[in-house]
Amino acid sequence: MSEKGIDGMEWKKALCGVVIELVLLLGVPFPGPPAVAAESAAVEILSLDEALRAAVATNRDVAKAKELRTSLEGKYVEERASALPQFLGTVEAFRSWDDSLGIFGAPPGSNRYTAQVGVTQPMYSSGVVSARIRAAGVGLATADDRLQVARQDVLRDVFTAFHDVLLGKELHRIALEDKAQKGRLLDEARKKLAAGTVTDYDVLAGEVALLNAGPEAVRTENLVRISRERLRFLLGRDGHEVDAKGDLSAVVGDPPDIDRALETAASRRPELSDLRHRLEMAKELLAIERAGNRPKLDFRGALGRQEIDYGIRDVGGTTWSAGLFASWTLFDGFRTRGRVAQAGSDVRTLRIEEARLLDGIALEARTAANAVREAGEIVNALAGTVKQADRLVAMAEKGYEYGVKTRLDVDDAQLNRSRALGNLARARRDYLVAGAALRHAMGTLGDGIAPPTAGEPAFRPAGSPAGVVREVLGGRPGLP
Repeated sequence: MSEKGIDGMEWKKALCGVVIELVLLLGVPFPGPPAVAAESAAVEILSLDEALRAAVATNRDVAKAKELRTSLEGKYVEERASALPQFLGTVEAFRSWDDSLGIFGAPPGSNRYTAQVGVTQPMYSSGVVSARIRAAGVGLATADDRLQVARQDVLRDVFTAFHDVLLGKELHRIALEDKAQKGRLLDEARKKLAAGTVTDYDVLAGEVALLNAGPEAVRTENLVRISRERLRFLLGRDGHEVDAKGDLSAVVGDPPDIDRALETAASRRPELSDLRHRLEMAKELLAIERAGNRPKLDFRGALGRQEIDYGIRDVGGTTWSAGLFASWTLFDGFRTRGRVAQAGSDVRTLRIEEARLLDGIALEARTAANAVREAGEIVNALAGTVKQADRLVAMAEKGYEYGVKTRLDVDDAQLNRSRALGNLARARRDYLVAGAALRHAMGTLGDGIAPPTAGEPAFRPAGSPAGVVREVLGGRPGLP
């Protein structure tokens, strides 16, 4: 064998060694130890419906919104107490000494013991008490709105994260297929090199192409891992791996009706309901501030017993008192006027926010509807392109096998196929996510999924004094 042949073999061996080292660095999957297999077996694999239901049940933002209702129920109980009688028991014991009493023959020292129960009941408050109770009752409605807002936001995020996982898997599959194709081309080039129909250049080009396909496979694998972590976070799964099962198949329907979407959003968005309830609360607070310098009437009564020990004689008996007490602030330094101005400004500010929110919801609904239309048109446009790209790759590979196509033709066909597959996968994901965003903008996302408070009795404030009495006697709401 010539020196040139020996140098060529050594050069090939060195190149193969470099290739093996690079492949090892890029991370070719090898069978792992049993512990790794046990970990993968513990992964919770969820369908889309299961993921959405799990999010409603275990997401922390939803749980936080549920706690808000408990807090507002406590606020309602606090304000309701203003309309109920207040009982106060007092016990006193004290000793007094007065030397001046000696001139009248009375003992200078005495011990006094008093025990009594007092009651205070508002009789008339110029509407303050009833306004406070109404405001607290409306506050409970805002808790339901906030819960619905949190629920729909979480469902939208979970829907997006779930399809991001599926997209990452699809892109990873495309990258692996591309890598496998380049591996087949490299084998074909080596066969042709052995037959003497190609040069070392073709083999080297195939090896470089195979190595260049490795980073994309690693990158897409990491994309899947990141998307799964995002999904796990949204589901509130501490220390438990989750995965998504399903595919990105999407049936493109008719373009959405924007006018219908706007009409539905105006009636179903929980943010609007929350803002309108807060506007009602602000009006009640305005009524409370306006009554700041108006007359009030209270009933006060007390019943008890008092004993006085003079050392030589004890005096005692029953004591009681009852009366009506009226009060009217004649001048408060314009404090009430200042508070009324602030409360009135809050009402007007909320009205401005309502108009702004309506405009924002209309913009969001139009944007989401246009995104659905755009993604649907892209899916329809790319559906046929993938089939053509598959056929083009098959023709290029067969032509290269028979020597009628160059390697550049094969690389170009493979690149077009990978792009077509990736673009179609992204378009399908965008179409599905845009549909969820449109339902979120309309306020209908999650219809059919049981709310997080399903099965729990919802407390509703009473609308009359008799109803308030029944609430108190029945121990409602049942606070923790």
